[in-house]
This record gives sequence, C-alpha cells and structure tokens, in this order.
Amino acid sequence: MAKPDPGRKGAPDPDAGRSRDAITVLERRQADDRQKLPTEHPDALLTRNNLAQAYMTAGRATDAITVLGPLLGDLQRTFGSEHPNTLLTADNLANAHHAAGHASDVIAILEPLVADRERLAGADHPDTLASRGNLANAYQDAGRLKDAIGILEPLHADLKRILGATHPNTLNGRGNLANAYQAAGRTKDAIKLYEPLLEDLERILGSEHPNTLRTRNNLANAYQDAARTDEAIAIYEPLLSDRDRILGAEHPDSLNTRGNLANAYGDAGRLDEAIAILEPLLEDHRRTLGDEHPNTLRTRNNLANAYQAAARTEDTIAILEPLLADRERILGADHLDTLATRGNLAASYQDAGRTEDAIAIYEPLLSDLKRKLGSDHANALNLRGNLANAYLAAERVPEAIEMLEVLLADLQRILGSEHPKTLLTRTNLANARLTDGRIEEAIAVLEPQLEDLQRILGPDHNETRASRENLANAYAAAGRADDAERVRDPPPDGPNTFIV
Repeated sequence: MAKPDPGRKGAPDPDAGRSRDAITVLERRQADDRQKLPTEHPDALLTRNNLAQAYMTAGRATDAITVLGPLLGDLQRTFGSEHPNTLLTADNLANAHHAAGHASDVIAILEPLVADRERLAGADHPDTLASRGNLANAYQDAGRLKDAIGILEPLHADLKRILGATHPNTLNGRGNLANAYQAAGRTKDAIKLYEPLLEDLERILGSEHPNTLRTRNNLANAYQDAARTDEAIAIYEPLLSDRDRILGAEHPDSLNTRGNLANAYGDAGRLDEAIAILEPLLEDHRRTLGDEHPNTLRTRNNLANAYQAAARTEDTIAILEPLLADRERILGADHLDTLATRGNLAASYQDAGRTEDAIAIYEPLLSDLKRKLGSDHANALNLRGNLANAYLAAERVPEAIEMLEVLLADLQRILGSEHPKTLLTRTNLANARLTDGRIEEAIAVLEPQLEDLQRILGPDHNETRASRENLANAYAAAGRADDAERVRDPPPDGPNTFIV
C-alpha cells in the first residue's frame, strides 16, 4: 500500500529553526520565574506554556511533554480540571504525545477530555468537535480503526450540519474519514469520498493548495489499493512534478510522492523504473532524515520489495536482514512493520532455497500474528499459506496438508468460496494431496475447482487452463485415461460434465 498523507497535526513547523532563539529566552525566563515566583503564579504558568509551544514548533515533542505534563497537574490543582486553561493544556499535551508517536497516551488524555468538553460546552462546540477528531486520529494511530470510524462518521455529519459542506473543517473531516476507510480496507468507500473531495478542494482552495495536493496523493493511493494502477500513476506523475516545483525536491511530501510513484510502477510490473526511483530515494532519505527515520525505513522496505519482485533475491536479503534488526530495535518486536519485515525475510529465504531458515521465522511469526491480530486477520491467513508452502518445499507434506485443509475452511468462511485466495488454496491443497499420493482426495478438490474457474474466469483463462491440466494429470495418475482426455479436450458447446 502506498503511504497516505494524513496531514501533520503536531508536527514541527517548516521554519522551526527560528524558534531556537525563542527557546533560549523562554528557558532563561523559566529559570528566573522559579527563583522569583511561586509555581502557581500566572506569569510562571504562562512562561511554561509558551516554552512547551516553542519546543513543539522546533519539533522537540519529548521536551514539550516534560513541560506540559507537570504544567497540567499544576493547573488542575490550582484552577480545577474544568478550567479552560486546564482543558487547553490537556489538548496541548495530547498533541505533543501525538507528535511523539505515543498513541496510548493520547487516548488516555482525550477520552476524558472529550467527555468533559461535551458536558461543559456541548457536543457542537468547536473545541468539542476538534477533540473528537483528535481522538479519532489517535484511535487510528493505535490501529483501532472501528473506533476511529465510529467517531468520524457522525463527526462528519455534525460538521456539515454546523459549518456547511464546504467549510475547511468539514473538508478536513471528509478527508480524515476517507483516510480511516482506506486504512480499514474499505477502499471503495474511501474513493467515493476522495473523488468529490478533490473536486471541491480544487474549486475552493485551488489546485496547488497543500490540502489539494495531499488529497490528490491520497486518491492515487486508494486507486492503487483498488488495483487501478494506471489511474494511480496518472495522478502520481504530475503530482510529483507539482510538489517538486512548489515544495522542492527534498520536501518530505515530494519524497513521499516519489516513493508512491515507485510503488505504483512496481505494481504495474515496471520494476526497472521502480528501482531507478527507489535507489536514489533511499540515499536522499538517509541524507536528509537519517537511517532510522520512519520514511527511510519504509523506503528500505519498498526497495527490498522491488528487488524481490525482480527476482534479485540476494539483494533483497541484504536489505531485509539489517532492516529487521533496526525495526526490532526502534519499533519493537510486536510492531506491525516489524512483523511484516519478518514475513518478507522468510519469503526471501524461501525464494533462495533456504527453506529451513524460512520455516524458523514463519512458525513463531504465525503465533505472534495470531496473538496480536487474530487468526482470521488477512496477514495471518496469508502467512498460514506461506508456511504451508514452505512445509511442502521441505517435504513435510502431511503438515502442509493439515494446515491447508484448515486454512481452506477458514477462507471459505471469511472470504467466500470464489475469492482468489480461496481458489488458490484449493489448488495448493489438491497439489499437496497429489504429492502425498492421495489422488482421489485431490480429484475431489480439483473437480469443483475447475467448474468454479470456468464459471468465474471463463474456459480460456490461464488459471482455468492450469486447473484443467492439473485435473487431467490427477485422472491419469488414477488410471482414468478417458476422463483425463475428456478434460484436456472439452466439448466446444459448454463446460465439462464430470462423470465419476
């Protein structure tokens, strides 16, 4: 998936360098205040608040938190938890935790803050609406997408009712809801919001406004997720030119768009073009952001994916091994990006014929994914299929069959019998049974599989032809030569009728 532009709430100002002098002045003033004024004196409290905001402007979120945390406690003790300054400081502390990536801390602050603001100011007050949106963003950062959407849907309706459909806050609310839909895999719903939103932004704000540029990027992301790759590329290419011209080639948004365009080229099979972008992009990220910045880590991963798709297996492994070590150290072993990198490295080991190394990663990774995401999550389902394939490659056929049988039942329940992953798993199960000499059981899978493929994809589709050949081979192995011949040469007026 391409990287969306969610906006930069709480992020450092592009002119953050100008705040260094302000920080120096405010730090000295705070030291003077400590010597001359009581902690609760309004001037001392104001200095601490201003210092925290200067830290935020300079991108020093952690330093801001060290000021705002005790400041909030002092305000609660001095003025009470319902005083406007106390509520504002709670919001500022939540923003600082958001900028520092502390989603759980943001939620712990904002859940009671939203309740307080609804009670004190009413559900339609601008501060209440803003806090509801911030809480939804925090839920999304924490992976609680249902909770985020549960706030954003009624919030969008409230913003339209109170402010109007074209108010900037309403437009932002539509974009945030679309982002949440996309993150939740509701790509069609996201596109339904993004397309008219982009038209409105171009009409109201202009084609070069940051929000318009961001929405162009996000719509392209959604097209890419929907496998509408050509449409995504048709947006990314001019968007990159616009962002390079307006923001500069090294602006984070320009670098992000270059990465997204490279990913789209990869999805379109234009691997040489993707790699030609990603290799210098990685060097740019390392130079401008450092080797451990999230965008640098993401680009290292994307370059590895491109190498893997281009069958440059050793180059892939050379990136993924140190990337996994870095992500485990920086993000933690249970972070979703770390888990994904473990799976990618295992797949690369399997591509390199290092099957035992792959299994050694897959088995504990599957346990971790089930624990963190649940056994029915798409990532866990994909990994179960990969592990079954690795068992087959390692000649551990009974274990592969057992895993594929359970996986097929789960896929039929979750995705339906006609989903491509379900159909692929049926084929893999049949092949595993053939490998194990269980020919009649393989035929029992392959016969309905061929019927379904002929109905869904048509008799001339490559997958249908492959399925027909697999069934013919199974019939031949079972000594059913006439059935094998009939399957290989079906009558022209319709699909096969199986006679067992």
